[in-house]
Amino acid sequence: MGVSGSGKSTVAATVAERLGWDFAEGDAMHPRSNVDKMQAGTPLTDEDRWPWLDIVAGWIRDHLDAGTPGVVTCSALKRSYRDVLRAPGVVFVHVAGDGALIADRMAARSGHFMPTSLLASQLATLEVPGADEAHVTVAADRTPEDEADEVVERLGLGVH
Repeated sequence: MGVSGSGKSTVAATVAERLGWDFAEGDAMHPRSNVDKMQAGTPLTDEDRWPWLDIVAGWIRDHLDAGTPGVVTCSALKRSYRDVLRAPGVVFVHVAGDGALIADRMAARSGHFMPTSLLASQLATLEVPGADEAHVTVAADRTPEDEADEVVERLGLGVH
């Protein structure tokens, strides 16, 4: 979880590859109307996000029901959004970083529908996970490989 440009997809894909787990990019699950809205520079509303969160939650439920481990990315900016995704066995990994660093990353990437102009609204919406939420926070100021190492270590998922 984290704001757009934090590196969550790169870290998540790296973790999933290392562990041999399924990986899904939550952004790919957005309805076309959400993508169009973001491409136009308009922040999503809660009403826009609920159907998307239900799709992501379905992916999580399917994997939990099948006993298949997986990693799925989702901004999950608010606690109420995480409540939709939350289930026994789900741990949120918050990739957190300085706004300037994230803006630089967003400006440097190509082919993504989220414009840098929406970063401020994402940062304003972000509710960091509370102590009562199953989560770890990793700093987005290192290489994705180092961040993935920290995730695997802190979650006790290393190969034994």
